[in-house]
Amino acid sequence: MAITGTEEYWELRLYIAGQTPKSILALENIRKISKEHLKARYTIEVIDLLKSPHLAEIDQIFAIPTLVRKIPKPLRKILGDLSNKEKVLIGLNIRSIAPADEK
Repeated sequence: MAITGTEEYWELRLYIAGQTPKSILALENIRKISKEHLKARYTIEVIDLLKSPHLAEIDQIFAIPTLVRKIPKPLRKILGDLSNKEKVLIGLNIRSIAPADEK
């Protein structure tokens, strides 16, 4: 599973509001997808808007949970619990890194 050219590093930010079932599921799902498809080339920053509501303005967050791909550019956002793996892979544009049929 080689990437042509330079391997990209992924900086992800997950906005949640407390430990709700949807927030917990979103974090579990993005960790699983990242581990499987991005290997060790990513970080996930979790921002709890109940603790830091002012941070919602940075990425213009209007719904939660929201996943934001900061790097690589351009910025991309995915709303929801991230349970639709295909939607997450396409939304983050990481299908070229690891085909979905690889297991």
